[in-house]
Amino acid sequence: MEYIIGVDIGTSGTKAIAFREEGEVVADYHVGYPILSPQPGYFEQSPETLYSAVIEAISATVRLVGRRFGQAKLSGIGFSSAMHGLIAMDRQHQPMTPCIIWADTRSEIFASNLKNSAKGFEVYSKTGTPVHPMSPLCKLGWMRAHLPAVFNKAYKFISIKEYIFYKLFGRYMVDESIASATGLFDIHALGWYRPALDLVGISEEQLSEPVPITQVISGIDEASARAMGIPRDTPFVIGGSDGCMANLGSHAITPGDAAVTIGTSGAVRMTSDVPITDKKARTFSYVLTQNTFVLGGAVNSGGVVLQWYKDNFGIAGNLDADPYGALAEEAASVAAGAEGLLFLPYLAGERAPHWNAAAKGLFFGVQMHHKRSHFTRAVFEGVIYGLYSVGKVLEEIAGPIRMIHASGGFARAPLWVQLLADVFNKEVVVHDHVEGAAMGAYMTALKAFGKLVDFGEFNDNSAKKIYSPDATTRHIYMENFNRFERLYEKVKDEF
Repeated sequence: MEYIIGVDIGTSGTKAIAFREEGEVVADYHVGYPILSPQPGYFEQSPETLYSAVIEAISATVRLVGRRFGQAKLSGIGFSSAMHGLIAMDRQHQPMTPCIIWADTRSEIFASNLKNSAKGFEVYSKTGTPVHPMSPLCKLGWMRAHLPAVFNKAYKFISIKEYIFYKLFGRYMVDESIASATGLFDIHALGWYRPALDLVGISEEQLSEPVPITQVISGIDEASARAMGIPRDTPFVIGGSDGCMANLGSHAITPGDAAVTIGTSGAVRMTSDVPITDKKARTFSYVLTQNTFVLGGAVNSGGVVLQWYKDNFGIAGNLDADPYGALAEEAASVAAGAEGLLFLPYLAGERAPHWNAAAKGLFFGVQMHHKRSHFTRAVFEGVIYGLYSVGKVLEEIAGPIRMIHASGGFARAPLWVQLLADVFNKEVVVHDHVEGAAMGAYMTALKAFGKLVDFGEFNDNSAKKIYSPDATTRHIYMENFNRFERLYEKVKDEF
């Protein structure tokens, strides 16, 4: 048997999934790790912790395949990774900083000043990355002002996948998908955008070499090969960002198909054969390939909000083992609309469509008859309302959504998927492999190895479940959603 491993380096953990070449999942392994927050607004992770997680996930998956199938050939490994991370590296190729992740808001002042300038919109139009503290561009602006000793000494500024590939191969390279989410990369010319680099005072030499998502490299160092239990000549495919890979792995790459992912955060994405930016700078435009661009918006308010709620409101159950089961069961005991209780889910600020790092969470409309179960329902609904705010903008600039493909942990919770179908008023498809990003990494490896000419020709034989919208609950949700949007506009200045 031959198989390919798709690795997804996420915010809360790294997953490695082994696929037969026809797409069947034969083994998987997950390694979790913490998000560090040394002070409010700071969100970081240890690069070495994530590197070790990748090694462990791959080695464990290889062992699982070996135990189950005996003689099996690993054809290669493809990668997906979270976006917007920033690590400063010294000339000895050691990290000078933790990985500052997408959720970090320390560069809020720099981002706000740039966003409200003509230069900010010009940078957005060229790079496709909204000006926001998540962007490595803004993180660099903050670092230059607040950590000048680190900034001036740094040899390279890289993301977590670049760190891992350097550790494995001794080469600094970045896929065009991750590069296009930095605010430093021209999505039209597919190269580093010098005006953005000049803005924060760095050079192209301090960034990695951009390569296509199908870039293949082999010859990992001996110690890493031994730790993973794989041959040194195993081909590695660099792959792309988790957002782009999730669209690919969810099979949402044709006009009218959208992918909705909720993991730690959430996103709504569609594809286009040309880059499209928004006149109001509400959406991103990232590179998948030279002819395919992923448009959409990410929200901060995904599974992390459910984790916060469970930890602080006394919900029973293991959220790691069963991410949404206990919460969904309680939410299901309350009628759609939570009897008028609304939740703005902006506990960590918000990205699309508001790009407001100062946004805060809010329960609104609390009355004597509301119980904890109403709050639980309102949390689920608030996250979906936030995604629908993005979906409306996306349809405005990219055309109507025909169907939604759901991926991420939330796709295992029927209540949440039905809620998505009702609010968006679209059919939602859930594949039996809900880890779209790892699937996309596997598909990218297939293409890199010449086993797939075009992504659209991939024959997905996985089982599917389709959720159809309910007109009655849709009406209730729309009343609450319209109030949700008005409420944000009324209170945003108070944040």
